[in-house]
Amino acid sequence: MVHALSLWLLVAGFFGAGLFNAIGTSATQSDFARWGYPRWWSFLTGGLEIVSAVLITFPASRMIGLALGAAIISAAVSTVLRHCDLSHLVPLGVFVALIALAETLS
Repeated sequence: MVHALSLWLLVAGFFGAGLFNAIGTSATQSDFARWGYPRWWSFLTGGLEIVSAVLITFPASRMIGLALGAAIISAAVSTVLRHCDLSHLVPLGVFVALIALAETLS
């Protein structure tokens, strides 16, 4: 039960974050630019987050999706720590906990 819940929360979280980043509002693009990435980087990040959500959905590709998700979140944590943008750490921490839980129970 906990395993299934953590997986579906990850799917919903990555899909939602992916849509948000892929839409690329001016505020999102400004954040990426402030962190030293090109403004279009939000589209790439969003696409990868959506791919991660889809991969996690299917048991055959779940571990690849979790690994991709972990890489995305690791890069995000590194970015916000490097730029002392600590307001983003809480949601990233939730992703880290869910990924750890999903991988531990797999």
